[in-house]
Parts: sequence; C-alpha cells; structure tokens
Amino acid sequence: MLDELIEKRKKSLSESEQHKDRRNELNALASSHAKERNKLNGQTREFVEEAQKNKELRDKYNTEVKELKVQRNEINAQANEYFGEIESFKKEHSSFQRNSSVKELQRQIESMEFRQQTEVFTTDKERELIDKIKQMKASIKEQEDELEQNKDLKTKLQAARDLRKQASDIHDRVTEVAELAQNHHDQMVDFYRKADQSRENADAEHKAFVEAQEAADEEHQAFIACQKELRDYDKVISGLHNKKRKTKVTKEQRQVRQEAERIFDLFKGGEKLTTEDILLLQRSKLI
Repeated sequence: MLDELIEKRKKSLSESEQHKDRRNELNALASSHAKERNKLNGQTREFVEEAQKNKELRDKYNTEVKELKVQRNEINAQANEYFGEIESFKKEHSSFQRNSSVKELQRQIESMEFRQQTEVFTTDKERELIDKIKQMKASIKEQEDELEQNKDLKTKLQAARDLRKQASDIHDRVTEVAELAQNHHDQMVDFYRKADQSRENADAEHKAFVEAQEAADEEHQAFIACQKELRDYDKVISGLHNKKRKTKVTKEQRQVRQEAERIFDLFKGGEKLTTEDILLLQRSKLI
C-alpha cells in the first residue's frame, strides 16, 4: 500500500508541475495581451484627441466662413444699391435704355465663363463663346465709360466697383477658409476611423487577455488541488512510515526484553553475568 501511495504521489507531483508551468505560460500570455491592449488604448486616445483638435479647427473655420459670407453679402448689397441707382438713372434717360444692365451682363459673363471651365466644346464653339464674352465685356466697358461722363454716376460707379472688389476679395478668402475647413474635416474623419480601428484591435486584445487569464486561473486551481492532494499523500505516507518505525521499535524492544529475561533466568540459576548482561538487565528494569 505504501509503494502504491508513493507512486500516486509522484504522479500528482508531475501533474502539479505541469499545471504550474501552464499557469505561468498563460499568465505571461495574458500579460502580453494586456500590454498590447494598453498600447492600443493609448493610441486610440491619441487618435481621438487629434480628431477633436481637427474638429475644433473645422468648426472655427466654418464659423469664419459664415461670418465672411455675411460681410460679403452686406458689401454686395451696398454695391447693388449703387448699381440700382445707376439702373434707375439709365431708365430715366433714353440714351441708356437700349442697353442691357451692367449687372445683367456681368451675370451672363460669369455664367458663360463657368460653362467654359466645366463643359467640353469644339474649337469653333469655344471660340464663339470667348468672342461673345469679349463683346459683353466691351459692352460693359462702353456703358461704364459713358456713365462716367456723369460726375455723380462716376462716383457711384467707382464706389460700386470698390465694393465689388472688396466682396470679391472676401469671396476668395471664403474659398480659402472653406478649403481649410474641409481639410480639417477630412483629417477629423480619418483620425476617428483610425481610433475606431485601434479601439476594435484593443477590444480583441482585451478579449484574448480575459481568455488567457481565465485559463491561467483554471490551471492555478488545478495546481492548488494537486498541492492539497500532495499534502494529503504526505500525511498518509508519513503516518505509515511512523507506524512502521513504531512497529520495528516495539519488535526490537520485545526481543531485548526476551533476551533480558533469558539472562535473568541464568542469573537466578547462579550463572556468572558479564557487564553487558548486567547493563541489559538494568535497562529492562529487571534488577
């Protein structure tokens, strides 16, 4: 029975070491996943911060665009007032009534220039369009030259031109700022996309961390169970060893007692005893 228990203890010890080694491997794996998860979470925070910075800049530029548009529209409205006064003057004087308004001609020119930039024409059609634009611009120049003969109209026309120039400059700034806003919007979207991907990867690492940690905990519990089993084996084996030793001692004591009684019988019969015999009788308390 003792030999069987010793073999079982060896097997339990081997299993205990296996569980301990596997537990340590899984803990190391869980630590690796946790480290990568933390790194990815840090990246996610950085991406979100960059996205927020770009969002703030986008909103700032969008606000500026709105404010610039208000300024541009107000200036255009002032220019239109001057042009309106000029048109009213033209209607009151027959010499100007045959011509289209400068405002209308300018609108047509802008429309045709936009078509020229965005549509595909044959060479002849494009030349025809360019010639028409030149004619309209010449008509505007002719009308403005004629209007400038009137001192009051010349002043209003110059004021209208100055306001149009201001409005045009503001419109250029609107275009520039709108592009900045769009650029920061695109960067914001890109950083949010990176943050989402980084967060998804971090979640995957966290899942792997939890799985490894749970598996390590299971191995640890199995290790603890083996350790308890080993302690139980040690108690039983130790008890059997002690019992075996006690049995051996009792047997030896019995043999010594029997030998002492034999010598005591010899002593009673008048036999001469040696010093060792006397000591043995003393230890056995027979003398």
